[in-house]
Amino acid sequence: MISPLKWIAGTMLCVASALSPLAALAQVSTTVSPAAPDTRSEDDAFLLLRDAARKDDVEKADFYAGRLTNYQIPSYVDYYRLKPRIKLLTEAQFRDYLNRYKGSAIADRFRNDWLLELGRKRDWVVFDEQYPQFALDDDTQLKCYALMSRAAKGQNVAAEARNLLVSPPGYGEACGSLIAALAQNGQFDTNDLWAQIRLAGQTNATGPARRIALLLGASDAKMAQAIDLPALVLAKGAGLSRADHEMYLVAVGRMAKSTLKLGVVALQKASAQLTPQEQAIGWASLALQASYSLAPEAFEYWQKTNGAPLTLEQMQWKARIALREGNWPVVKASIQAMPASLRADPTWVYWLARAQQAETPGRQNAQADALYRTIADQSNFYGLLANEELGNHLVLPPPGQPITPAEIAAMAANPGLQRALKFFNMRLRFEGTREWNWELRSMTDRQHLAAAEFARQNNVLDRMVNTSDRTRLEVDYTQRYPTPHDDVMHPATQTLGLDKAWVYGLIRQESRFIMDAQSHVGASGLMQVMPSTARYVAKKIGLTDFVTETLSDVRTNVLLGTNYLNMVLGGLDGSQVLASAAYNAGPGRLRIWRATMTRPLEGAVFAEIIPYTETRGYVKNVMANATYYAALFEKSPQSLKARLGTVGPKNSAIAADLPSSN
Repeated sequence: MISPLKWIAGTMLCVASALSPLAALAQVSTTVSPAAPDTRSEDDAFLLLRDAARKDDVEKADFYAGRLTNYQIPSYVDYYRLKPRIKLLTEAQFRDYLNRYKGSAIADRFRNDWLLELGRKRDWVVFDEQYPQFALDDDTQLKCYALMSRAAKGQNVAAEARNLLVSPPGYGEACGSLIAALAQNGQFDTNDLWAQIRLAGQTNATGPARRIALLLGASDAKMAQAIDLPALVLAKGAGLSRADHEMYLVAVGRMAKSTLKLGVVALQKASAQLTPQEQAIGWASLALQASYSLAPEAFEYWQKTNGAPLTLEQMQWKARIALREGNWPVVKASIQAMPASLRADPTWVYWLARAQQAETPGRQNAQADALYRTIADQSNFYGLLANEELGNHLVLPPPGQPITPAEIAAMAANPGLQRALKFFNMRLRFEGTREWNWELRSMTDRQHLAAAEFARQNNVLDRMVNTSDRTRLEVDYTQRYPTPHDDVMHPATQTLGLDKAWVYGLIRQESRFIMDAQSHVGASGLMQVMPSTARYVAKKIGLTDFVTETLSDVRTNVLLGTNYLNMVLGGLDGSQVLASAAYNAGPGRLRIWRATMTRPLEGAVFAEIIPYTETRGYVKNVMANATYYAALFEKSPQSLKARLGTVGPKNSAIAADLPSSN
C-alpha cells in the first residue's frame, strides 16, 4: 500500500513534469515542511537554508527554500536547494541551472560541483565539454580529473602531473586516481611513485602514502607505520629491498621531525646498506627538519644532499640556509637548480640577482641588474628591494584623475557588487568576496578604481584595498593604503612614540581594516588581539574596567594593540622586523629563532629564513606596507632596506612573560 505522503509527492511530480527540471524540483520540494511554522525573516531563512545545504540536510533545505520564492538572490536559493542532492541530479537539472544563471559567480561554482561529479563518474565526454567553461579553474581536484581525461585518450601528461602533484594532503579521490592511472599506463615509473611517497611523508599524508604503496606492491601497513610510528620501522632496520629502504628513509624524516638527533643516528646506522643516492635522500629529509628549527647543522646536512631529487620545499630551504650562512655560491647554485616556475618567483629572482651581484662586489653586474629589472615594477617586498638595488627609493607618483560620480554610479548598479554588499551586510564574507571578485575579472584599471571607491563609500575597506591592488597603470595609493580611525591611531602612536606607518602597515596585514575580524584562534578587531593578551596589557597599563567583549571597539582595540606592540618592540632592540615576527608568531618563538643566530643578519635575510610560512609572508608584507605608508605620510623617498636594517643575535632583554598577540 502506498502511503498518502508518497502518493501526494508522486502526484506533484507528474504535475511538475511540464516545467523545467529545476522548476519541477522546486515544485516538489515545497511539499515538505516541518510540523511547526517558522516566522523568521527572509534573511534568517536564507541563513538557515545555507546551513542546511552545508550539512547536506535535504529536507530542511527544501523547506527553507520554499520560504524564499521571492528572495532577492534566487540563484543562491536554488543553489543551496540543489547542493545537498548534488549526487542525484540529472544532467538536465545541471544544465537547466547553468542556463538560468549563466555568467554568474554561483553558476561557475555549480559547474565546479558538476565537474567533480562527472570526474567521479569518469564521464569524460561531458566533462571535456564543461571543463573549458569553468572560469575560475582553481580546483586541484578538477585539474587532476582533466589530466585523467587526457591520459585516457592516450595523451602523455606525466610532466604536467608532476608539476601539479605537490601537496598530498589535498589529493582526494581525483589526484589519487590520477596517480594510479599514470602508474597503470606507464607514464609514472617507480621513481615517480616513491617520490610521491616521500612527499606524502614530508607532509604527514598517511592516506595517500598507503594508497601509493599498494601501487608499488609494498605493505601499506608498514608505510603507515613509517609516517605515524617511525620508531617501529627504524628499530627493524633498513632491510634489503628498495621498498624497505624507502620506507626506512621516510621514517628517518618523520623521526627527525620529533628528534633531529635520533633521525641522524638512524640514518648513519643504516648508511652501509643504502646507496649513495638513498643516503642523499635521507640527508635531505634531515636537512629540511634542521632548517625548520634553524639548527646550526642545517647547512652541513644540505651539503650531503647532492644527487638527491629534492621537493620544492627542500629546494627553497637549501637556498634559505645558504642565505643564512652568507654562502652566495651555494645560494646561486641552489636557485639555479629550481624548476623555471619556481625560479620565476620574485623571491628567487631577487636572491639570484644578489648572488650574481656578490660575484663582483663593488662593481655593477649586468646580469644582476637585468634580473632586478624584471621585478622592480612590482609593488611587493622583493619588487621594492629590487628597485632599490637599481638605485631608486620609493617615491609615490602624483594622484591621477579623481573617480567621477558617474563611474561610481556604474559600480553601484552592478548586480554582482550589489549581491556582494548584501552578503557583507549579512556577515557572509565568503559569498560576498566571491561575488565581488567575480565582477572584477574583466574590469579596466579605471573600473577597478571606481569599484574600490564604491567599496570605500560602503565601508568595505578590505575589498577597497584588494580591488585597488589589482591596477597596473593607474594607481590610487590612498585606496591601497587607507588610514581609517586616524583620530584614534594618531594620538595612540604619538603617545607611545610608535611609527604610525608601521602600525598601519601591520593592521593592513592583520585585519584589512575589518573591525569585526575574528581569527581562527580567537584574535579580534583591527589589531587582532587575543583576549589573553588584552587582559595582560590592560593590567600592565592600569585599564581596570576592561572586559574582553570591548575588544571589537576601535578605541579599546587600538589602545591595547599599540601598547602590546610597544612592549614587544621595546624588548627587541627597536627592530620592526623582529617585533612584526613576534606579533604574529609570539615572542616565545621569536626568542627561539633568534637564539640560533651566531652573527648579525640583514633584515631581508632574517625575514626570508623565518621557519613559519605564515609569519614569513606576514613580516614581508608588514614591512612593505609600512614603507608605502611612510611615503604617503612623509611625502618623501623611502627605503625598505633602511627600514629592515640589521637583526642581531639573541637579546635577553625581551620580556619572558609577554603573551602572543595572535
